[in-house]
Amino acid sequence: MIPDLQLSTLWAASPANLVLPVVLPLLAAFLMQPLARVAVPLARLLGPLVLLLSAAITLNLWLQLGATPFSLTIGGFASPLGILFHADGVAFLFALAVPVFALLFWPGTASGGGDDRDQGARRDALTLLLVAATTGLALSGDLFNLYVFYELAAVASFGLVALSDTGRAQIATFRYLMVSAFGSVLILVGIAIVYLQTGTLSLAQIALLAPETLHNPIGLAAFALMLIGFGVKAELFPVNTWVPEVYAGAPARVAALLAGLVSKLAVLIIIRLLVLAFPQPEMAQIMLVLGLLGILTGELAAWRAKDFPRMLAFSSIGQLGLIFIAFSLGGELGLLAGLALALHHLVIKSALFGLAVRWRGSIEALAGAARSSPLAGALFVLFALSLVGIPPLPGFWAKLLVLIGLAETGGALALTVLLLILLATAVEASYLFRIAIRLYQDVPTPVAPHGRRDLGAAALLGCVLLAATLGMQPVADRLGDLAEQLNDRTRYIETVFPLHLAVKD
Repeated sequence: MIPDLQLSTLWAASPANLVLPVVLPLLAAFLMQPLARVAVPLARLLGPLVLLLSAAITLNLWLQLGATPFSLTIGGFASPLGILFHADGVAFLFALAVPVFALLFWPGTASGGGDDRDQGARRDALTLLLVAATTGLALSGDLFNLYVFYELAAVASFGLVALSDTGRAQIATFRYLMVSAFGSVLILVGIAIVYLQTGTLSLAQIALLAPETLHNPIGLAAFALMLIGFGVKAELFPVNTWVPEVYAGAPARVAALLAGLVSKLAVLIIIRLLVLAFPQPEMAQIMLVLGLLGILTGELAAWRAKDFPRMLAFSSIGQLGLIFIAFSLGGELGLLAGLALALHHLVIKSALFGLAVRWRGSIEALAGAARSSPLAGALFVLFALSLVGIPPLPGFWAKLLVLIGLAETGGALALTVLLLILLATAVEASYLFRIAIRLYQDVPTPVAPHGRRDLGAAALLGCVLLAATLGMQPVADRLGDLAEQLNDRTRYIETVFPLHLAVKD
């Protein structure tokens, strides 16, 4: 049951409050447009206030209850029949990141009346819907609800891109819709196979039954189908063809949310499935190969890109490929590397798309941009250095973990991937440093400086990056704990089924 929404219950750190970060944005999304018709100032404040409240509730629960994973059944039906939320450190981390980043890149509402007011309300409602769906993705503990929240996030994404109201955005939305629909069909087929083999959709029960039912060619087919299906949002090769058009055509703040948040939640679903149900070398090898193809195609396309948002989009494809390679390594080292790269990409790519609010269009037109906005130029250089992997920035240590994991794996394929990652890094450095040089060129009429809000969001994320650099050891220790927790199948199962004390690994 949904708890009574009184202030005293919000801060009681009750496990039942875990539903609120999903329910509150969802409720606010449906109230947004009616409220905008009668009280525009209140409607403008509603979204940020709900996001602040959701972030505070999530952080409060994490600090007070997050030391030990727990599950919450909703509606009075015990697992595997009821709706299940599962909260561990990784789930809390991403559930907290959703409202925080949505607040940083909140699209805002139009200042006019009439159609402008209505479009602003729709945009805010869709953003809140995206927040509710992605938070649900972080917390859900069964395949049915994962699919529902995934589709809800897709609908919100389509609407946010289409609201740009340009021919380019409409075409990009249609392509995104078609590719996403194809992925949804694959997900449904994969889920159906899993259900036919195990008789359940609960992730914990699937993990319990997987060794006897899914560790076979049929299970491999189911995982491959869900990998490609969820991989649409995770920018996985070959279902990432929508990425450059959507990120270039959508508003930069929307692109920041899609590239930063939505892609990471899609990756989290895949990793949960890999760890809990499909911890086999064949499954990991599929991810390794597709991740490598993503790196090569993404980085080479980014090197050839002529405008800034498309360069960021192709670069994102390459970096997601590296994240998939990291997670394919398996074990705590692979999970540590994957988490580090995912969080690194979340911070940096979101910030770069924040800079793209002003730096849209041709890269050539950005000549001298750092002279009109020195802080923006310095932030771009900082983010570029970390993306390339220059020590002692976090990007260096994250990439180093991947290279160490590949070297320890050995074999022709792993060593080939290692060499190609180094080659892709050189390509990445080439186009990023080329842009940095362009930003500092001396021209008579550079582009206009950034607004305070977008520059402030990028600067805040730059401070996060620097803080992680200075506190690298504590950050690494904390990520190591999260990787250990993410890798613990037995603990996940016993959190949902506490009476089951003997579980096979």
